[in-house]
Formats: sequence, C-alpha cells, structure tokens
Amino acid sequence: MSKRSLRNLPPAALDGQRALVRVDFNVPLRDGAVVDERRIRAAVSTIRYLREKGARVVLLSHLGRPKGPDPKASLKQILRDVERILGTPVEFIPDPATGVAATRRLPRGGVALVENTRFWPGEEANDPAFAQLLAALGDFYIDDAFGAAHRAHASTEAVARLLRPAVSGFLMEKELRYLGDALEHAKRPFVAVLGGAKISGKIDVIHALLPKVDEILVGGAMANTFFLALGFQVGGSLVERDKEDLAKELIAQAGAKLVLPRGAVVAPSLARGAERREVPSDQIPADCAAFDIDRATRLDFRSHIVQAKTVFWNGPMGVFETPPFDEGTRAIAEAMIEAGKRGATTVVGGGDSAAAVAGLEDKLTHVSTGGGAALELLEGKTLPGVAALEDA
Repeated sequence: MSKRSLRNLPPAALDGQRALVRVDFNVPLRDGAVVDERRIRAAVSTIRYLREKGARVVLLSHLGRPKGPDPKASLKQILRDVERILGTPVEFIPDPATGVAATRRLPRGGVALVENTRFWPGEEANDPAFAQLLAALGDFYIDDAFGAAHRAHASTEAVARLLRPAVSGFLMEKELRYLGDALEHAKRPFVAVLGGAKISGKIDVIHALLPKVDEILVGGAMANTFFLALGFQVGGSLVERDKEDLAKELIAQAGAKLVLPRGAVVAPSLARGAERREVPSDQIPADCAAFDIDRATRLDFRSHIVQAKTVFWNGPMGVFETPPFDEGTRAIAEAMIEAGKRGATTVVGGGDSAAAVAGLEDKLTHVSTGGGAALELLEGKTLPGVAALEDA
C-alpha cells in the first residue's frame, strides 16, 4: 500500500518545475456559489508546499457529472474561492489542448486551474490520448484527490502512468495512512460504527470489518433491516425487505460483535417531529417510522466508543439533516471526540458522516474527504488512482 509521496521528492528538484496536481474540487454549489469549501481547503497543504518550493502548480479536477461542456459545471465558478483560500491569483485554463503555453508562462509559485476534466469524453474513458494532453501540462504528477481515487479516469490513472515521478500529495498520503494502515493494524479495542440508509451499500464493508473489529455498532435505517431479520415489526420505517436473509446471515456470522440499537425515536412522519417518542426496538408502532436511535442506544454506543482505542465511523444514526432527528448522530460525534481525548485513533469515513462532523475535524484524528473511495479501501479493493502511483 505504501506509495511514494511528495515528501520523498528532493525539494530542490521542484524549483521551476510544473507540478500537475489532481485535486478533488468537486464541491457543492448553489446558484454558482460554493456551499462547502472543505475539499478545497483539504488541498491547501500540498499546494502551499509546492509554491514555497518554487514549483509552478497546475490543478486538475472534475466537478459533478456533466455530459460534455456545461456552464453549470464549469470550474470557472469556483475560481474566486480558490484564489481566496490559496491567497494568490489563479490563472484559468479553459482547454487542456491549448494550455501548455499558459503553464510554461506561470511564474515560480504561480497557480493555474484547468477546466472540469469531465467536459472531455476521454476523461471517464481513461483514454491514453486525453491523458497525453493532460501530461503535457506538467513535468511531474501528484495525486491528492482521494475522493476520486476509486475511479480509473484519465486524470487519476492513465496520466500517472505517463508522467513521472507520479506521487501522492499530503492529503492522499494522510488518507492512506489512516484508512489503510491505522485500521489494518488497529489498536484494540477496535470499534466500527456504521449507519446510513442501506445495508446493501455496506455489505462488503461489514464482511471486511468483521474479522478485524471487536464490535460493530449499527444505526441508521440499515438497523431496520436487521430488526426485520430478528422478527421485529418496523412500521413505516425505511427498510430493505429483499435483504432480510442477508441480515440474518450477518447476525449469525457476527454473533456478539454486532451491537444493534436498543430503541428508536419514532414519529408519524418527518414533518411531525414534535410528535416524536422513544420506543424499544421491538415495539415500533405500525403507524410510525424510526428516524433516529433513542437515548438508551446513544448511552450504550457511547460506552463502547469511549472505551475503544480505535474507532471508525461511517454513516449517520438517523435523518440528521432534519432536526430533532440529528441527536443520535451528534451523540456519536461527541463520543468519538471523548474517545480521542482518551488517546483513541478516531477516523470518520467521508460522505454524510463527514458532513455530520463539519467544524469538528480538528478534534478527530482523521475525517476522510472520500465517501466511496474510503469504503472501497476498507473493503480491501485496489483503488486505481492509488495503484498507478509509484511504490515507495
């Protein structure tokens, strides 16, 4: 898993060279404005280091899932934000095919941002000819886009095989350290907390984690499918009825390692949160749905988490974007912070869970910037964007 990193390159050799850096600036926009700039901020340490060493920095990223050029997905919209966060002017390169001269004109420490790589069909096709165009924009390659590392695209995979050295940036290095090595050689007790809507998206993760962890605490709507497997009624709760047999198998396989919620916060609907009440897991009323874990479960999960030496968390405990059904998810975040104060390694795996701990990143060991990539890494899958980099 060990890959050459930017810190392995002799700093003097970076001076005046063009660093082609794949970043993950796939940020949410509303009316053309950046709503959440964490992914841009996450790339700052790599970019700043390169600029300080006199490199000319050329940034590549995708944004959204456009089918060809689309002004709503143009990276031009985030240019001002990138300039503000980096504290330097950034030149915009609208087309990689005609951008080579612009990259050569950059001053030492200068920065350029290339238009959304997904505007060209060669990107998602991992096309060598398109990768060749991208490779011409730099003298060496750095992949700092962990959030896109599970995709074999031209800007994450093919270009890394063409342009050498090809190394990981500081963010990628940190992601691999905490999601790879820290969990592979976890200090015990090792507790995983899994939530979110579906078991189906987490089956492989559960299978991969079961032999490694001491306990898996399950919350969110995926707990309802386990309740079904135990013969409990789940009312109008979100549930995967076609996964009941699978849940039965997992319960049998996991034994005491699987810790399910003791109860749920139920309500007739999300909109009727004022009518919420707490019920034991086997007493969810037919006319209600479960929207969060109850207080007894929060206390139970907390006691497991604060005694752990390694905690990995992925997926909310309830419908956290609709208060008051965010209390269970917030309780997990607080328990993880407490575990960290007691010396535990606390890792949050991207996606919704990262959104749930927004603003608390500095109180946790590591909050991943990649949802899908984090889960695939945990499942033991090879990430193409990582595999293409040079081994240490």
